[in-house]
Amino acid sequence: MSMVLIVFVVVYLGMMLGHLPWLKVDRAAIALGGAVALLAASRLTETQALASIDFSTIGMLFGLMLISIQFEMSGLYAAVSAAVARVRTPPPVLLALLIALAGAMSAFLTNDVVAVAMTPVVLAISLSRGLNPVPFLLAIAFATNAGSVATIIGSPQNMLIGEQLHLSFAGFMAYTAVPALLSLAVVWLALMFFYRDRWRLERSAAPLGVAPAAAPDAPRFDRWETGKGVLVLGFVLYAFIFTDWNRGLVATSAGAFMLFNARFMSRSMLHRMDWGLLILFVGLFIVNGAFQDTGMPQQLVADLKTAGFDLQHSGVLFAASAILSDITSNVPTVMLLLPYASDPAAGPLMALASGLSSNLIVIGSLANIIVVDAANARGLNISFWEFAKVGVPVALTTLLVAWVWVRYLM
Repeated sequence: MSMVLIVFVVVYLGMMLGHLPWLKVDRAAIALGGAVALLAASRLTETQALASIDFSTIGMLFGLMLISIQFEMSGLYAAVSAAVARVRTPPPVLLALLIALAGAMSAFLTNDVVAVAMTPVVLAISLSRGLNPVPFLLAIAFATNAGSVATIIGSPQNMLIGEQLHLSFAGFMAYTAVPALLSLAVVWLALMFFYRDRWRLERSAAPLGVAPAAAPDAPRFDRWETGKGVLVLGFVLYAFIFTDWNRGLVATSAGAFMLFNARFMSRSMLHRMDWGLLILFVGLFIVNGAFQDTGMPQQLVADLKTAGFDLQHSGVLFAASAILSDITSNVPTVMLLLPYASDPAAGPLMALASGLSSNLIVIGSLANIIVVDAANARGLNISFWEFAKVGVPVALTTLLVAWVWVRYLM
């Protein structure tokens, strides 16, 4: 039991720090190492390890990643982003259009991929029009996080919640769609307020090394491949909403179908997969499963309840999900707290808390880091405080909106 506890503590310390002291390992490697250590020390068998993995969630994540990659490689993200960014409207209207686009795409596709594809396009178009790119780039980060809470397939943690709690696609959206839409409005209002007199780019502030007319390395738009992806995604959504077919198998089958492609090499598509995230899921499933089997979490929860901190109370679970998501990251937090989601609304509340709290600080989500790193790579620095100045009020306001909607208006 002590070995399991040590591994669990080390793994979640790694989740919190993003690495381990003096070692160049990331979260995925830490989770995998923890799982292997438990197997090597005979603290669980191979059968127990396999039984603790939710293969339906892994399948959903795998398949939807490949569909999203199909859209990325066919140039859909870049083409749509560029079309919206080229619309000759005042900056506030352009900001609203980009927020709506990023939020809508993130609700049905992987929000991290949306951020990767949209960031260079938005940056390049902003510069070509002499606009300050910062509010538009922040809009991409905030909107992808906010939009992703709307559906079960909007983020990895949503998929995990939906599969573990057996939530229907429509039932999940009944709780989350309105808060997601209202959160996008909050993002627009906050950016409007903080950048109301800073829309234009000062020449001295222009980043270097960016082609102003178009996004660098943007894939050429392919109507046939995009159309194929739309049809496959439509089939997946139909199956999720109107049938009781296994969602993991449906998504995996759809993703595998995308690999049989006349234009894109399957190797190229698989190379773009976020294998680290899949490894993270597998490792955490095993580590958390072993920890649950010790009985220690149940005893700790009982002690906390005696002390007046009941994790099975939806309000406490909502607050814990929001706080821990910015400390240990979304997926590890949800995996840790999901066993205590007993209230019917607890699953959607966890999804809203983990997703909307991501806008608090830069390290709150991978989408934030993608946007900031892409801007920094092109000479535009978005500091921790520049992000938090807008992110903190956005996150706190949207969390309040979500809580009020689910607990008092549903």
